[in-house]
Amino acid sequence: MTAPGASPTAPCRTYDDLVAQVRAGALGPDPRTQRIAVAFTTRQAVRHDGRGTGYRNEVLSLRLAEAVGSCAVEPGELPDGALDDCVGADVARLLEHPLTAVRVAALDAYLMHVTPHTPDHGAQPVALPAGSSLEKSTTRARAVVELLDLPADSTVLVVGVVNSLLAALRSRGLGYVPCDLKGGLTEWGEPVVVDALTAAESCDALLVSGMTLGNGSFEPLREHALRHGKQLVVFAQTGSAVLPRFLGHGVSAVCAEPYPFFWLDGGPGVVHRYSAPGGER
Repeated sequence: MTAPGASPTAPCRTYDDLVAQVRAGALGPDPRTQRIAVAFTTRQAVRHDGRGTGYRNEVLSLRLAEAVGSCAVEPGELPDGALDDCVGADVARLLEHPLTAVRVAALDAYLMHVTPHTPDHGAQPVALPAGSSLEKSTTRARAVVELLDLPADSTVLVVGVVNSLLAALRSRGLGYVPCDLKGGLTEWGEPVVVDALTAAESCDALLVSGMTLGNGSFEPLREHALRHGKQLVVFAQTGSAVLPRFLGHGVSAVCAEPYPFFWLDGGPGVVHRYSAPGGER
């Protein structure tokens, strides 16, 4: 695999540390002076050709100047008034909002504005060619799984089940334990566990969705990877500008995918890969 770029400047040790730095204006302009111009949600239902199961997505996105920050939510859980709360509000106020999704999307928008996904901030772009939703999903999955540096007999905990990612792991001869709060079965009839931390104990590496920022499970997983010296690779639509900040502090690599996501358009797209300098975790 081609080594992605170095980590962004000013990596942070914990999520709370990152939020505190943003609030203090240590990473860019005072968040009290940065106002959200547009707030919107994106809702999607999908069932790829040839797949036996489908799924739904819902994402809250906030626009700050040229940047868009996002946080996925469980479909239907976002209150109608959340968008009204965000429009015209400053980032500092939204970082204290009672809804986690609003706080994460605001943080993501601010960091996307301060450190966009460009090579000088450590991002390596990977092109997604035009194609069907399944073709683009498969190409993205390969870009994510290539960030794992593991022997073929390793087992990966996959938090946030995406069948294309599981297929990419299978193609590399890697075992996996699928994990998702909804439980259920994978496309291949494999049981999906719901307790990520318990499952992590028996896995060699972690492949984790950015949605863990929104449900509060990211920090425990990051701490587990750091404590045990395991690779933790994040595929991030949620918090795509947030998660590269933890490279070298439990996160070994990130595949960042800001809005608009691959499933919104059949044309060409791009994801951005980051890795910790010198293979640090």
